Amino acid sequence: MKLEGRLRRHKRITKKMKGTGERPRLVVFRSKKHIYAQLVNDEEQRVITGCSTLSPEFKKLNMKSTNKEAAYEVGKLIAKKALSLGIEKVCFDRAGYKYHGRVKALAEGARKEGLKF
Repeated sequence: MKLEGRLRRHKRITKKMKGTGERPRLVVFRSKKHIYAQLVNDEEQRVITGCSTLSPEFKKLNMKSTNKEAAYEVGKLIAKKALSLGIEKVCFDRAGYKYHGRVKALAEGARKEGLKF
């Protein structure tokens, strides 16, 4: 029931926002153990780049993957990848989750590195 509600909210959010080549959609997914972030171009229907707590760049940091600090670092990593690809502006898609806790920490980490929402 809880998952169905989140998916319904996610569908409602994604109807209103479309990721383009110049301004892709930054999608967040969180599980109990990990957090994932992807840049999606909806015009071409492809993922530009992605990052998570399972990425080799994150594993080098030797951090716990289930807390807000980890989400903050993933946000910084996805921002670095986006800026290296020449992407400065994104649409933040919280995927039906509340803008709170790990989702908020990821967004703040991405903003800190220079991404504009």
